[in-house]
Amino acid sequence: MVGQTSQKAGPAVRAAHDAAIWKPEHVRGIVSGSINVAPLIGADDFTRISPDLDVWDAWPVQDREGYPAIVGEGETLWMALGAPHREDPDERHGLARIHLLGRDERGWRHLGPVFTEGFTPGSREWSGSAVLDADGQTLTIYFTVTGVRGEDTLTFGQRLFSARATLRSQNAGYSFDDWRDLTEFVSRDPAWYMASEAGTGSVGTIKAFRDPAYFYDAASGEHWVFYAASLAQSASAFNGVVGAAVCADPAKDEWTVLPPLVSADGLNNELERPHVIRHGGLYYLFWSTQAHVFNPDGPVGPTGLYGMVSDRLDGGWQPLNGTGLVFANPEQAPAQAYSWLVLPDLSVISFVDNWGRRPDEPRQFGASFAPTLQLRLDGAEAGLAG
Repeated sequence: MVGQTSQKAGPAVRAAHDAAIWKPEHVRGIVSGSINVAPLIGADDFTRISPDLDVWDAWPVQDREGYPAIVGEGETLWMALGAPHREDPDERHGLARIHLLGRDERGWRHLGPVFTEGFTPGSREWSGSAVLDADGQTLTIYFTVTGVRGEDTLTFGQRLFSARATLRSQNAGYSFDDWRDLTEFVSRDPAWYMASEAGTGSVGTIKAFRDPAYFYDAASGEHWVFYAASLAQSASAFNGVVGAAVCADPAKDEWTVLPPLVSADGLNNELERPHVIRHGGLYYLFWSTQAHVFNPDGPVGPTGLYGMVSDRLDGGWQPLNGTGLVFANPEQAPAQAYSWLVLPDLSVISFVDNWGRRPDEPRQFGASFAPTLQLRLDGAEAGLAG
């Protein structure tokens, strides 16, 4: 089923729409020693979900306001990318499927793949978001379809799909079934967004049209998704942007595609997993990026959580802390964690990546959840609490 994506200006689109530019001078303002740095992760700070399953990018099954939805006796459900363990962690991207996890006072447990086998059209599934209706049963998931199911050689075209399912409770946990309404709900506008298959398959050079993150704007009653993309007609190999789409009623799958909200053209290749929360009357847009996807000819920022702030969703975005950086991994382990997600209570989840290691040391992939962090936000200032 093809989604009914509109290219017409929706109610939230202003006539004079310009992307906020994340500039080299912003990144030059990041001074080592004066930035917020996440605590060093040690062996006692995390445990694997499963000995055979590596997990990384994760998101909650949320309610409309963005909080993890409560099911049963205080349990929350989460989704995460997962793959069978491999000696080379980078192989996981070619094997990724979305898995369901439960979380309660006893910790995490693996509940199995989210989708019925054969339901999704890609050779693998990449990140997204999921919303549980007020009835406590109807789920809508927004996710990335990558490649084509059954392909012999992995391809890297990415498409944004949605689907619906029904939550079922079982003695052993929860699952989603009755999968339906599979829809390519947002289609790439070539005037604004580069084809994701235009990049190479090498890590750090893949082009983006992925990671749809749902946000309900209570102020306007509109529904939004934000996604990582690459700028069309760019002269630079480092052309990452944050894209968006908006609709009045997601049940109708009528989304209006917007031009990029934030552009890092010439600076950075990947503004990954962009997402928005509302706090203190302002909107905060966050994304994750890595040191190795900055343009080496310009200033290079650390691997960390970055963001901007605005009083509206469709423009006016300004870099947090004047630089965009919210916090970074510590210098002793500059790739220890990644894929940070900020929840409405300002808690921050991520996964353990190359922990306890400097870049010149053998890789040690954590493949599980990192310790939860807590943010502080005060207007355009942001950092770690405590």
